[in-house]
Amino acid sequence: MAGQRELHDHFFKEAKRNGFRSRAAYKLSEIDDKRKIFSKGDAVLDLGAAPGSWLQVASKRVGKKGVVIGVDLQEIDAFDDTQIHTLVCDVNELTSDMLHEASDVTEFDVIMSDMAPKTTGNRTIDHHGSMRLCHRAIDLSATLLKPDGHLLMKLLEGEAYPELLSRAGECFKIAKGFKPKASRAISTELFLVCKHRKVHIPVPEQVAPSPPTGGW
Repeated sequence: MAGQRELHDHFFKEAKRNGFRSRAAYKLSEIDDKRKIFSKGDAVLDLGAAPGSWLQVASKRVGKKGVVIGVDLQEIDAFDDTQIHTLVCDVNELTSDMLHEASDVTEFDVIMSDMAPKTTGNRTIDHHGSMRLCHRAIDLSATLLKPDGHLLMKLLEGEAYPELLSRAGECFKIAKGFKPKASRAISTELFLVCKHRKVHIPVPEQVAPSPPTGGW
């Protein structure tokens, strides 16, 4: 436990020292280093983007010719980087028109989801809330992600994970879980890396129903 606390403190201090808004920046950096999510010039959509550390990492990885859009329920503090755009919106109401208005981009090379449900303290309830958000991200990939594009999703592991993994495998050529070093070892947090979107994605109805009023 002490070792895990020290590792957590290390990434927290590194994030502050390097100007990242949270230690989650190091999770995404490691995932991209190992799984090669980004390419120069990519258009990237970040779902659940606040406070914005993933936006910072993605912006650096795609370069000046790329564009990064962050969507969240809460407003994200502005960046000096002009290629980063933000949008306050519920992902269950997100449309291509909203994205076009924010940045003139409607199709993306990469979609990332760092969304998390409002936690209840009950692992089963929180897990299923996480699964619903991941299915919503796959739903959006059917219309917003370019064929052969990549999807990265944060999730909380549990009984419904195999079903999500199976659906991801139907929609992408590669779908594998990954746990970066910056994640706590005792946490059920995992990242599902889905690469090379297939041309046709089956989108079953009611997989990701709208949540109760008040949040994801």
